[in-house]
Amino acid sequence: MANAQEAELDFPLGDTLPAPGQTLALAPGLLWLRMPLPFALNHINLWLLRDDDPVQGPGWTVVDCGIADAGTRAHWESIFASGVLGGAPVRRVLVTHFHPDHMGNAAWLCERWNCRLWMSATDFQIARLASQSTVGMGGEAAAQFFASHGLVDPDSQAKIRARADYYPRMVPQVPAAYRRVFDQEWLRVGDQRWQARAGFGHSPEHLSFNQPESGWLIAGDMVLPRISTNISVVDSEPEADPLRLYLESLARLQDLPDSTLVLPAHGRPFRGLQRRVRQLVAHHDERLDLLRTTLHTQALSAADSLPLLFRPGLDLHQTTFAMGEAIAHLNHLWLRGEAQRAADSQGVWRFSAP
Repeated sequence: MANAQEAELDFPLGDTLPAPGQTLALAPGLLWLRMPLPFALNHINLWLLRDDDPVQGPGWTVVDCGIADAGTRAHWESIFASGVLGGAPVRRVLVTHFHPDHMGNAAWLCERWNCRLWMSATDFQIARLASQSTVGMGGEAAAQFFASHGLVDPDSQAKIRARADYYPRMVPQVPAAYRRVFDQEWLRVGDQRWQARAGFGHSPEHLSFNQPESGWLIAGDMVLPRISTNISVVDSEPEADPLRLYLESLARLQDLPDSTLVLPAHGRPFRGLQRRVRQLVAHHDERLDLLRTTLHTQALSAADSLPLLFRPGLDLHQTTFAMGEAIAHLNHLWLRGEAQRAADSQGVWRFSAP
């Protein structure tokens, strides 16, 4: 059932979804895949683009990969065996950003098809680092960081420390070489040109891909129809202001028409891009206003603010995302001079009105 904000958007396919291990053709040369995820957010949308070459012949480009588990790889093999690709090979793998549901099978796909990974430089390097460590996903550094923002209960701390293998488990390998994609670069995919657009705040250098003649935008996680994109501060960059970067990135989408068919990483393809951008900006403005008002009456740690900003009953996976996002909103106010922060006697950062 659509929520009130979704009801303002247009979903041209209605409730039609591709089954796992199958594809749904949205247009000639544009296939939609939907792979399962073991989280509350239980799926990711992936895309196949026809990528014929006058010299090399027929082929396809994969956009995003799913996590590296046996079930997802079995779905990929089912697609390859189904004949839907017409016997043509995968020529390249495009990845929007380094998060495991997008990056997980990149190395496996590239090795299977002897093709190259294409992505932004920043997210490629972060993926290489994260596959060998944690980078905000769990482990000792993440536990200490969340404790410094008030998440100190022993059970949560123990579970965060135990997640040290969170990223490497879902992205066990990153290709040794890649092709760097730049912001505003035009990529030739078959007989179409797609423009890469960098966005910031959700990941260090997230790429979306716009095909202006057809009016398509492969949005990754930058613009989602039902949920708001997670904007988090992590332990490796504790004084960051990703919310400012994200809002500035949304503003840079204003040149695209509202009629653009947005192909999101989660949820259903939709039209109403500018309406959705306005909804997302308003969502963050409301959260910031709530925090501003509360900080005039009491000092808050990020953990204190969770009941204000999020529904109750979050599991640990959701709590870590919520903590990162709460810190992002508080850091945004602090770095704009609309809040001050100080460490209390326990070393917990508390924010208050200036």
